[in-house]
Amino acid sequence: MNTAIKETHFQFPGQVGFYKGKVRDVYFFEDKIAVVASDRISAFDVVLPKPIPYKGQVLNQIAAKFLQATADIVPNWVTATPDPNVTIGKKCEPFKVEMVIRGYLAGHAAREYLAGKRSVCGVSLPEGLKENDKLPEPIITPTTKADFGHDEDISREDILAKGIVSEADYAVLEKYTQALFAKGTEMAREKGLILVDTKYEFGKFGEEILLIDEIHTPDSSRYFYADGYEAHQAAGLPQKQLSKEFVRQWLIANGFQGKEGQLVPEMPNEFVQEISGRYIELYEQIIGEPFVKGDISQLEQRIEKAVLKELGA
Repeated sequence: MNTAIKETHFQFPGQVGFYKGKVRDVYFFEDKIAVVASDRISAFDVVLPKPIPYKGQVLNQIAAKFLQATADIVPNWVTATPDPNVTIGKKCEPFKVEMVIRGYLAGHAAREYLAGKRSVCGVSLPEGLKENDKLPEPIITPTTKADFGHDEDISREDILAKGIVSEADYAVLEKYTQALFAKGTEMAREKGLILVDTKYEFGKFGEEILLIDEIHTPDSSRYFYADGYEAHQAAGLPQKQLSKEFVRQWLIANGFQGKEGQLVPEMPNEFVQEISGRYIELYEQIIGEPFVKGDISQLEQRIEKAVLKELGA
């Protein structure tokens, strides 16, 4: 019995394609897609061997709530959420960039800064910052959207010069990114959290630009606890955070950063359960409601049945 979804292999009526992402399995139809949030977990752009129970449900339900809460700010792709692990929506043509926005010097940006760089994706950073310091204002640090392998940092200037996104469309992406981050920051503050950084993806449905994929989940975002933030910074202590950064740190401590020739360390079952618990903790903290675990006794059958019903099959 599978109590976590590593991958799915459904064949739905009217299905015209399938794409397996790092975390999601995407089923394509003529004008819509069905996205199954698996329990896979990735770090350093590598999918780790063991799935994490309830992780897909956590991601899908957090994303659903935030997409609904921001629909008046930015139109999005979702038309239905028929199962805890499934979202169905409009089939968009994705832009080949991810819009990463940072309010604090953390994660990848902090590693670059501590290595001596004072510019990330063409955006200059001031001298004298410490890891996890608040930036003077949020900065957008885009990455290329790789079908395979690693996403790469890219500047606004290069995106426009290479014709990856038109200048008119990119201006909309920037505006939407800033507005979503402001709303996400406000919603996090209400729950005693700081939205540190996150990423958004966009696509076109006809001529309309829509927000696609997930938003403000622990896979796409980093959160600090607001309580104790200032004291930790003043004392030079690590911030207590809700994100999958602790998974990255465990991998680094075990000799893996996604570099060529490095082997992914085996995650003990106890650590897998700890990751699951952390994801559930983030759900309850950011949503402010108890997490209700879905029935995983027949997980794949439950998902298939929900999609078929939504498709009217």
